[in-house]
Amino acid sequence: MDRAHRARDAGLACGDLPPGTFNSIADVPGVKVGHRTINDGDIRTGVTAIIPHGGNLYRQKPVAAAHVLNGFGKSAGLMQVEELGALETPILLTNTLSVGTCCTALVRHAILSNPDIGRETSTVNPVVLECNDGYLNDIQALVVAEDDARAALDIASSDVAVGSVGAGCGMSTFGFKGGVGTASRRLEIDGRSFHLGVLVLSNFGRPGDLRLPDGRVIAPVISLPDRDRTEKGSIIVVAATDIPLSDRQLTRILRRSGVGLARLGSFWGHGSGDIAIGFTTGNILSHDETADLVAIRILNEQRIDLLFQAMADTTQEAVLDALVAAGSMTGRSGHHRPGLLDTLATPSPGT
Repeated sequence: MDRAHRARDAGLACGDLPPGTFNSIADVPGVKVGHRTINDGDIRTGVTAIIPHGGNLYRQKPVAAAHVLNGFGKSAGLMQVEELGALETPILLTNTLSVGTCCTALVRHAILSNPDIGRETSTVNPVVLECNDGYLNDIQALVVAEDDARAALDIASSDVAVGSVGAGCGMSTFGFKGGVGTASRRLEIDGRSFHLGVLVLSNFGRPGDLRLPDGRVIAPVISLPDRDRTEKGSIIVVAATDIPLSDRQLTRILRRSGVGLARLGSFWGHGSGDIAIGFTTGNILSHDETADLVAIRILNEQRIDLLFQAMADTTQEAVLDALVAAGSMTGRSGHHRPGLLDTLATPSPGT
């Protein structure tokens, strides 16, 4: 990970809980992230893959949950995650019109390791989430292919790149260049160290509404068309932890992502797709379980405030991480998004 362009390097840390070693979602043991970035001509798009653990996800399903803050979105797989409380594929992030392609890639990926899918056993639930990168990217070109999704899966590692990478290549945030960001917190529970990590695909926020942790309200220094003055972007928040939780507890934690977004100045507008999904590697459900009753550990509910705080802080900081790392970009039809750091470095009038 390029540590020269992270939120904390710019003095934009959030909260007082300690970060993990890498301050990324990959501080949760076993979690890996891969990107396939497509940046050519009028194309600014890609795929980002989040892999919860190194085993067979279809056979060993992490307990999972999802929460929709505002549902103007075209994601796939959330209904079964909410119903069954488990994840059985990696999570792919991409642009709005490439969800179907990525779903097919995940189905093929699962069948490769589980040839009984849809024949001797049940089908598989691919999970793909999206944001609309159409301002900077020629989204109608439909360039994302199954090979791009496979490439993101194949190169996934614990070294998480941030900024204008993968699905974040063409994203915008509060009128600035957005993208992929990440953050984590180390939590002490029962004398052991655990982690909660977040990765965001940040493509939301009305220009002029961005609020930094020190209270400053920041707007792009360039003029923006009227269409940019409405809140109709999206954000995907992916949370991971190794703390044993139930899917109900995960849902409660995911709701606190909204606290982090509100701190930044978002109100989740009518046209915004704001979705959080999360999983825990601390509870794994076996696809081939034969016992009638199975044991599961969960967190003492009296201790859950610690995770609420971590979720709010990591969501807020991950968005700032994306903004700091993304830089500026000119894309389709000459459309431009300035970088947050460039704006912060510009002296205010009269100074």
